[in-house]
Amino acid sequence: MNVRILAIFRDLGYSMPTSNLNYMPITKGAEKALRGSKRKQVFNLRRKVAMKDVTKDITKAVAAGDVAKAKELLPKAYKAIDKAAKRGVIKDNTADRKKARLSARIKKSDVKK
Repeated sequence: MNVRILAIFRDLGYSMPTSNLNYMPITKGAEKALRGSKRKQVFNLRRKVAMKDVTKDITKAVAAGDVAKAKELLPKAYKAIDKAAKRGVIKDNTADRKKARLSARIKKSDVKK
C-alpha cells in the first residue's frame, strides 16, 4: 500500500485502513458493507493523492519558472482529475474548476516570461 495513503490514515487517527474505524457492524450485511466501504476508501484516497501530487508538481514547476515542465505535466493532471471525477471522488464542476485554474496558472506564468 502507498506510504502516503498510510500517512493520511495515520493523520486522520486511524491505525490502518483495515481497522474497524470506530464502527462495529451488528448484522452480516453491515459487516459486508463495511468491508466494501474500506476497499472503496483506499481507492478514493489513492485517486485523491494522485490528483494532489500532480497538481502540487505543476505548482512547484510554475513557482520555479519552469513553464515547459508544467505544460508537460498538464495532461497527467487532467487525467488524474478526470479519473477522480469519473469515480465520484470529486464532482464534475470541481474537476472543471481545478483544470481551469491549473491551465490559467500556467498561462499566467507563461505570459510573464
